[in-house]
Amino acid sequence: MNLSFIKKAAPWIGTVVGAAVPAAAPFIGIASKLLTSGLGKQVDPNAKSISDAISEAMASPEQLAKLKEIDNDFALQMKTLDINSTEEFEKIAAADRADARLMQEKTGSKIPAMLSISVTAGFFGLLLLLVFRALPQSNMSVVNIMLGALGTAWISVMNYFFGSSAGSARKTELLSQAEPIDGKNA
Repeated sequence: MNLSFIKKAAPWIGTVVGAAVPAAAPFIGIASKLLTSGLGKQVDPNAKSISDAISEAMASPEQLAKLKEIDNDFALQMKTLDINSTEEFEKIAAADRADARLMQEKTGSKIPAMLSISVTAGFFGLLLLLVFRALPQSNMSVVNIMLGALGTAWISVMNYFFGSSAGSARKTELLSQAEPIDGKNA
C-alpha cells in the first residue's frame, strides 16, 4: 500500500488508515461506511480494503471527484469529534503508541509479546496455507476477511515494536519535493 499516494487523493482517510493503532479502528469503520455508500461498492473496515478502494477510484475522474467529496465528508465528521487536522490525528495516534509502550515498560507483561508472536504466526501461516493449498471457494470470503484482519494486526504489531513509519513517510515526501542539491555548491 503506497500511503503517500493514497494521502494525496484522500488526505484524511489516508492518515487514519496509515495510523495502524487501536484508537484508529472506529475512524476506519466510519471511512469504510462512507466509501461503501459513496463509491457504491463494499469496502471492508480494514486498511487493505480501504486502500484498494481508493486506488481503484483514482483510475476514473468521476470516481476521483467522488473520492474527494467522501474525504471532505470524513473530514467534517472528524472535526465534529474535535480532531481538526490530519497532523492532530497523527499526534493522537503517536500518543496511543507511546502509552502502550510505557505501559509495557512499567508492567513487564509478556502478553504483548505473546500476542505479537501469535499474530505474526497466524498471518504468515495463513499466507503459506494459501500458497500451498487450494481452499474451497465457499470459504474464500471468510479467509480473505481473516487475512485482512491479520494483516492489519501485523502492521500494528510492527508499529508497536519498531515505531510508526508516519514520520519517515513525511520525510520522504518532503525530500521528494525539495530542490536537488548541486554538488558544485556544497
